[in-house]
Amino acid sequence: MTRPPLPPFSEETAIIKIRAAEDGWNNQDPAKVALAYSEDSVWRNRAEFVTGRAEIEAFLTRKWERELDYRLIKELWAFTDNKIAVRFAYEYHDDSGNWFRAYGNENWEFDEEGLMKRRYASINDLPIAETDRKYHWPQGRRPDDHPGLSELGL
Repeated sequence: MTRPPLPPFSEETAIIKIRAAEDGWNNQDPAKVALAYSEDSVWRNRAEFVTGRAEIEAFLTRKWERELDYRLIKELWAFTDNKIAVRFAYEYHDDSGNWFRAYGNENWEFDEEGLMKRRYASINDLPIAETDRKYHWPQGRRPDDHPGLSELGL
């Protein structure tokens, strides 16, 4: 199975790859999202270490059960050959109605089929008031005309 665009990446193909990842995560289908990762993909997400698609799917299921009304924007930071560095911010609330914006960076490495084989994420959560939210689109793909991180000043 291949997952275009394939490495080596250009700026254009890196941006396409990032938007595909953002769209997948915003659709919140753990089984479908897990297919973008190699069978033996290795993650570090905050202080949690995850290996393989089954663990990725379980991780994402838990994540989206806790992080409600999740909305994510990713932006290219840098790329080379088979690696992409991304910065991101997402908003969510917990089951008590407390809102957060999480800021972070991810380093991605892809195999020759375009599947992500390594993902290292550093993330910090900032409590925000509901009135400070910046992401208001319906669940799913961010609309093309919605501002990105830089345009939002994030």
